[in-house]
Amino acid sequence: MSDEEKHNHHDENNIWISRNQLLISLLIIIVLVFAVIFIHKKISLHKQPAPPPISENGMRMTCVERVYPVMGTMATVKIYGPDEITGKAADKVQDVFQDVQDVCNIFDPKSEVARLNAAAADKPFRCTQMLWDLLQISRRAYEISDHSFDITVKPLMDVWGFYRSREMMPSEQEIKNAMTLVGLNKVIFNDKAHTVSFPVKGMAFDLGGIAKGFAVDAASDAVKSMGINSGTIDLGGNIYCLPAPPPAKSAYSIAVRNPMKKNEICGIVEVKDQALSTSGNYERYVIIGDKQYTHIIDAKKGIPVADMLAVTVITPKAVDADYLSTAIFINGPEFAEKIRANYSRTSFLIIRRNAENSSPEVIKIGGIWGNIKIRDLTAK
Repeated sequence: MSDEEKHNHHDENNIWISRNQLLISLLIIIVLVFAVIFIHKKISLHKQPAPPPISENGMRMTCVERVYPVMGTMATVKIYGPDEITGKAADKVQDVFQDVQDVCNIFDPKSEVARLNAAAADKPFRCTQMLWDLLQISRRAYEISDHSFDITVKPLMDVWGFYRSREMMPSEQEIKNAMTLVGLNKVIFNDKAHTVSFPVKGMAFDLGGIAKGFAVDAASDAVKSMGINSGTIDLGGNIYCLPAPPPAKSAYSIAVRNPMKKNEICGIVEVKDQALSTSGNYERYVIIGDKQYTHIIDAKKGIPVADMLAVTVITPKAVDADYLSTAIFINGPEFAEKIRANYSRTSFLIIRRNAENSSPEVIKIGGIWGNIKIRDLTAK
């Protein structure tokens, strides 16, 4: 073989080696790329959040929370349950609240109670089942409260300016005239026909002291029938805590507002499978002259309640908590002690001004109020 042939053969070998080296390098690069992709996927999977907990029946659990205005206040609904039904359950609560509002809103002339108020003095008004149920509870509350909880109080609310503000105190004659239109015992109920009649024009119902508790009970019954057993339903401070506690807790922690400083609390209570409602002089009021008057009126006297700051009731049903907090706000701790035997698993917290020195005092009826302290009310 000539020197030229040897040289050409050597060049061919070098080209073949270079091609092989290139192929090997490409294979190495491809392997490295796939390795990087595989490792990245493993890391990404590792970084994903843990899946939601699994219930005993194998369904994934989730939490749905909704906040919205309804019935003249704010609703806050928090529901724990299977993915498949929590959203539907929250929707159902909102539907129930809207249904009750459509019946009970005295400011909407199309609502059922507004139509009743406009017509019942002329002829018997036939009630739907929802309104009739509400009126029967109101009648029972009227008797239990020694006639202090009275849904016919609307004429007095008008006189004192709780619907339209006024600059001057109502006169004794104005109050006396309004009192002739107040008294649930004056209303004619036909229990068979489910009708209501007013004996005189000017009588009217205001269901504001009972409708929210009624709505919370109806909503909680609805979600429990769907299989939801954990969460809270809060309608303007009328709260029901479902029977099962939230995840990793033994009960629901509910704050009790300080009536002397409404943006602060004076303690926490642990609640489960019970309702809570507070009536306070800080929620709704009118200012006439330079004095503040609470919206809670003693229907037997025709005047707003004085010296009571707040009453909180914890009991199994929200509607009971709603009207009892109002009745005790009017009647005081002696009345609370008197009726407690009629309500199981019920506790009352009464905060009022001392008659002698006007300083706040706390009266606890029931053992749930352990960490509510008098000194917390005015502490700076």
